[in-house]
Amino acid sequence: MGAMELRLQLLFWAIFFATTGLAGQNTSDIKPLLRDVSAAFDQLEPQSIRPAEGFIKYDYLIPAGYYKQMWDWDGFFIGSHLAYQSAETAKYLKFWVLDFGAAADDEGYIPGCITTKGPRPLMGKFALKPFLAQGAVIASQRLGDYEWVKPVWGQLRKVIAYREKTQFDAKYGLFFWDNAMQSGADNNVALTNDPKDRSAILATDLCTFQLREYEAMAVLAGRVGDQNSVTEYREKADKLRAAIKKHMWFGSDQMFFNIRRDTGRPVRRLSYSNFVPLIEDIVSDSDAKKMIKRYLWNPDHMLSKFGLRSLSKQDPDYNNVSMINPYSNWQGPVWINANYFFYIALKRHGFEAEARQLAVTLGHVVLADIAKWNSMHENYDAETGEGLAPTPEQSPNHQFEGFVGWNLLVEDMLQCEAGGQCGLLKIAPSLR
Repeated sequence: MGAMELRLQLLFWAIFFATTGLAGQNTSDIKPLLRDVSAAFDQLEPQSIRPAEGFIKYDYLIPAGYYKQMWDWDGFFIGSHLAYQSAETAKYLKFWVLDFGAAADDEGYIPGCITTKGPRPLMGKFALKPFLAQGAVIASQRLGDYEWVKPVWGQLRKVIAYREKTQFDAKYGLFFWDNAMQSGADNNVALTNDPKDRSAILATDLCTFQLREYEAMAVLAGRVGDQNSVTEYREKADKLRAAIKKHMWFGSDQMFFNIRRDTGRPVRRLSYSNFVPLIEDIVSDSDAKKMIKRYLWNPDHMLSKFGLRSLSKQDPDYNNVSMINPYSNWQGPVWINANYFFYIALKRHGFEAEARQLAVTLGHVVLADIAKWNSMHENYDAETGEGLAPTPEQSPNHQFEGFVGWNLLVEDMLQCEAGGQCGLLKIAPSLR
């Protein structure tokens, strides 16, 4: 598709989307929509891939635009997208694992952000989110090669041990973020950034991510021939799964809640992170369906015409303010990476039509954004579909720099709907 043709297609989708919203979507037109999204992303995707330089020894992944550094879950999502596109581009997810792994200190601490000049200090020890082992599994599956993991296996075990040492509460058998910023959902109301209340809240998202790390470590252990570790990580996964259900699932509310470490009481706020456990089988399928119907696919809470919100519309702090410094806004706007989790949860629990509708909606959102700005934003107004941060005023020299990063996941969702190319974030069972 030529540049002029692509531009006309994007303008068409922008006008169409502006006049219809989610309610007017025709979900039968998946393939033309996928074609246009793929063509637009072919032009933007290279902005998120940077050549090795300085401290970073392998080609690395950045959100692009406003962000020039390599961040933890940003890189994981970009790398996962590239891995699903082809076996050739799966190398970038492998490189992401190796680049972050090389930043580990003797204790197993890895910073959540690295640059060509070295780790970037941020709010003390801002530790890498637990995605490293998952990245290694997904990359290896697509590459058809686990041999590269063997030299770094000990390092991966050390990273797991560091998180257990610094972010694990043995009383509950659950994990906590140091603060909301470390979670990546910068101002999540179900967490806190109060320096006097650090490490105070046991988090549903972190516990789910760590559960998946244990599952991934069991897979890797089988592949590198460490049978004792296969058993160890399976047992840890089972215990964590049980602890999440015991302490964080509130059946009367049909909801997962974060809980406070000091009292064990739930933080009764309906944030994006409450829904992350739905990507794993923690409660029954029946309970998961009830939760989705009551809260996620409900316009009074998470569902908007332009995707799924990051905070319930009923929350007193719900807003769509465009902000990026000191926090990006997770108090209402539509985030593509959060919607990726929501999409996986919908598919996992049999909400096929809803998942398809969500993928189509997000496709139109990003195409309208690209048509207007020749790039994208890191989040979107849940009430209007307009791109929020970073604005030109928030960008260096007041020049709109845009965002690419995990918005590329929209293509993965559309590919799943168009041709059954699914298995998103799937971790294969370990060798017996």
